[in-house]
Amino acid sequence: MRKNDGMFRFAFVLMIAFGLTMMIAPALYADEAKVGSTLENLQAAFNGESNAHAKYQAYAKKATEEGYLKVAALFRAAAAAEEIHFNNHAAVIKSMGATPKAEIKVPAINSTKENLAEAIKGETYEQTVMYPSFLAQAEKEHNSDAIQTFNYAKTAEGEHAKLYKKALSNLNNWKVADIGFFVCPTCGYTVEGKPTFKDCPVCATPANDFKRVS
Repeated sequence: MRKNDGMFRFAFVLMIAFGLTMMIAPALYADEAKVGSTLENLQAAFNGESNAHAKYQAYAKKATEEGYLKVAALFRAAAAAEEIHFNNHAAVIKSMGATPKAEIKVPAINSTKENLAEAIKGETYEQTVMYPSFLAQAEKEHNSDAIQTFNYAKTAEGEHAKLYKKALSNLNNWKVADIGFFVCPTCGYTVEGKPTFKDCPVCATPANDFKRVS
């Protein structure tokens, strides 16, 4: 009986483990980017960046209404970077003989705290899932222009996520827009305060050319 009981418990544990795996799997696959041809991926990225641009402008307005002026400045800087990204993507799309297309959706606007959390999710997804997948496909197709524009956006999104996390972790101290944010006009790389480096670490654009957003 003891032996049979042990076998029963083992089988039960296996069933539970299998069930949990089946529950977790869909969530894992949901985090994968839908990858098509490089042109299709460029169109998807153009659409995504266009919507992010509109969303961050709306988030900036909400942050201003709630008195988080520095957060508003950050959202405006990120919006400026997303505009650079979708323009870069558009240029490559046009060079491939296609027309950039975007369907701008009205974003859901919540509290600034919630908007920051949502922005972190979006930027992290683009940096760690979407753009790496698109880059892999562009490399397969040996499309150097697509590789460059995807790399520019991927790196900038990572910096946006860091800045959003910094704001969210210390939100009460982000009510005064003091030193502003600076955005690279070539790749959208974004920094808090005046750049301390000579050239952009991503695209080598002179730091003096960075645009201040406040």
